[in-house]
Amino acid sequence: MSRTESTMVQLGTIAPAFELVDVVSGKALSSDDIFATAGSESRRGLLVMFVCVHCPYVKHVEAELGRIGHDYFGKNGEGPIAIAAIQSNDLTEYPQDGPEPMREQAALQGWNFPYLLDETQEVARSYEAACTPDFFIFDADLKLVYRGQLDDSRPRRGDFGNDTPVTGKDLRAALDAVVKGKRPDTNQISSIGCNIKWRES
Repeated sequence: MSRTESTMVQLGTIAPAFELVDVVSGKALSSDDIFATAGSESRRGLLVMFVCVHCPYVKHVEAELGRIGHDYFGKNGEGPIAIAAIQSNDLTEYPQDGPEPMREQAALQGWNFPYLLDETQEVARSYEAACTPDFFIFDADLKLVYRGQLDDSRPRRGDFGNDTPVTGKDLRAALDAVVKGKRPDTNQISSIGCNIKWRES
């Protein structure tokens, strides 16, 4: 299990636009579509998460991602935060991260937000995503205000990891600040996960 840190993109960066297929609904959704779903009049921010199916780091937190979806995105996307999960791993080498396993993961974990497939990996590159999971929060003006870890918990494997409970405290604190129209604490800790599985050029 490789350990890769997020790149910690410069705060204030504008969210790169994208259009990808949501494997759950089968619909092509743009970043504007996701930001403008029900309740958009009170939308305070956008959370973009780069995840996958097989990564132990994602498996360690995927239930909490479901809870975050329900708490901030809402039952029908009417919550204050728009949320999108994106899977960018190379499907040739990692078919276990393909559309059907993605759908099963979303259903099992109760993910109520779009789960998008980035087959070309262009979206991951535009966000400078490096690992799974990798989190990016943008404010109402779609300016980056948080990039970093979910919390301090890590899956225990071999001689690393810990027994810290998964609470999502770092990500939740940043989301709560955005909901209140405030700037999250800029002292942010990078996410750690498996490296995104890039295709060979």
